Amino acid sequence: MNHSLLMAILLLSPFVGFLINGARYRKNGPNLAGWLATTAIAISFICSILLVADLIGMPAESRRIAVSFFDWIVIDKLKVAAGFVVDPISAIMILVITGVGTLIHMFSIGYMHHDKGVAKYFAYLNLFVFNMLILVLGDSLLTMFVGWEGVGLCSYLLIGFWFTDKDKAAAGMKAFITNRIGDAAFLLGMFILFMTYGTLNFFDLNQLAPTVPEASWLGAATLGTLMLFIGATGKSAQIPLYVWLPDAMAGPTPVSALIHAATMVTAGVYMIVRLNAMFIAAPNTLMIIAVIGAATAVMAASIGMTQWDIKKVLAYSTVSQLGYMFLAAGVGAFGVAMFHLMTHAFFKALMFLGSGSVIHAMHEEQDIRKMGALKKYMPITHITFFFGWLAIIGMPPFAGFFSKDEILWKAMTSPLGHPLLWAAGVLGAVMTAFYMTRLMALTFWGKSRVPKEVHPHESPALMTIPLIVLGLLSIVGGWLGINHAISSILPGHPANVLEHWLGPVLREPSLDGVHHSVTMEWALMGVSVGLAALSAFVAYHFYVRSPETPKKIAESLGPVYRLISKKYLVDELYFGVIINPLIAFSKNLWHHVDVQVIDKTTYLLADLMKGGGSVVRTLQTGNMQQYAMYIGLGLVAVLSFVLMR
Repeated sequence: MNHSLLMAILLLSPFVGFLINGARYRKNGPNLAGWLATTAIAISFICSILLVADLIGMPAESRRIAVSFFDWIVIDKLKVAAGFVVDPISAIMILVITGVGTLIHMFSIGYMHHDKGVAKYFAYLNLFVFNMLILVLGDSLLTMFVGWEGVGLCSYLLIGFWFTDKDKAAAGMKAFITNRIGDAAFLLGMFILFMTYGTLNFFDLNQLAPTVPEASWLGAATLGTLMLFIGATGKSAQIPLYVWLPDAMAGPTPVSALIHAATMVTAGVYMIVRLNAMFIAAPNTLMIIAVIGAATAVMAASIGMTQWDIKKVLAYSTVSQLGYMFLAAGVGAFGVAMFHLMTHAFFKALMFLGSGSVIHAMHEEQDIRKMGALKKYMPITHITFFFGWLAIIGMPPFAGFFSKDEILWKAMTSPLGHPLLWAAGVLGAVMTAFYMTRLMALTFWGKSRVPKEVHPHESPALMTIPLIVLGLLSIVGGWLGINHAISSILPGHPANVLEHWLGPVLREPSLDGVHHSVTMEWALMGVSVGLAALSAFVAYHFYVRSPETPKKIAESLGPVYRLISKKYLVDELYFGVIINPLIAFSKNLWHHVDVQVIDKTTYLLADLMKGGGSVVRTLQTGNMQQYAMYIGLGLVAVLSFVLMR
């Protein structure tokens, strides 16, 4: 089929779904709205498969389907087309977005069945997918930025979907404003790169990237990529702009699965991988990315160990797992970052939807202290969530094991890596195993703490079928990236499919002369898996066999535990140091400048004009006799002046 037609259908199908459901936004029928929206995404998924199939048939060095619909902006040197590209990088993204997106739309039909305004909800979901596809398929930074802003708008609409609740509306605004801070830096990065290289096209920028890495912090590549990374910290919830994502759980649970697991929050990682050659030319920027990624992974994981809201635990888990992706990108392992992006989309979307199934069964209860022993009431949800749990804690042969351990391997052995980065990654993995086992134990295992008036039940097929599909992907998804050590002992020595797929389009640090033994790889793998397994066993013992022990440990830690449970008081710090002083300064500025100077000056000028007008007005009375007198007085004055001369 014609590539231009396939690309157009891929992009426009969800937009048409948005228009149809948007026009009937007051309708409450979930089935029609839901199946319409799901069909729209499924059509895009089919188009994605066809495009990727054509891509696979091309020679490895020229796998690129580029479509330009029209010239969008032509101003002097700035020439931007409405161009879209499918290559090995964007191919992974469109399959994840449309494939996982279709499952989430299907799940939403059952989950949102009793909600008001469901047509509006599905319209927003379709619009979100449309903008996400623009983001990942756009062939330039400016086209990407259109989708970048579009998904920001849609996340605001979906997070604050239940806007009659002030807290939920505030969460939507928090996400929107925090992302705008990052977006300002993204714009600066675009300006710097365009001023230096004269283009915003991804392919051209990668071709023009310096071949010798910049040592200076003031180099164009360094400054430009650093600004772009700040934009990524907003969109992908990294320190210091991660604070919006945990609050974003205020939206419907399928929204969390779509936006905060499989799509929008991975946009920052995708952008860095897309501009891999430019980032390789800026090692100082990569160092910051790696450090921020590692710090975020550890910090978010530690907070996840103290949360009681099932969605908040998963939210901090998402922030932590995104930290691993940035850690991989920061050490130049761009292919591994994409690998973990893909596997995380499978198991985290599964776990968010699984939490939605639990919340649905528990009549909107989200506190895991009021759950327990749900596996006997919800067998399908339990077994699929179990698969997701094994994947995220990195147990072989589940998907998360392969991508997580490859990140740790690269953090240690890459020329841009460091043992401290590896240690931080292992620490994050150990904490992840603990708090995810804690979540499993308190939700599905142990004794029931379910209130008597609540009667848990398994979710309908519309909700369990997506869980089953994502559960299977959480098992086999990592097999596309089997590392060399494991491959060497398997029959037939299966190749690392993703490494071969992405290799031709990625520029990674040179490994010439650098060799690491297979023994070392097995040793590092054994350490990370062994410690994670031990951590999971300890958590199981604490929360199933000895539930009083965690309380005693928390009490013994005292202020340390309280600090972590209050999320390190980061929100309070932001309010105390930045937000409240800024509000106070703005109010003072308004009072002393707007009211006292500008307003009073304009009022004074207005009074002067009004007074002057009143004086002049007395000359225009309409009285003919008065006018005659003025004329006479004028003649007398003129004659007197003449005679005096």
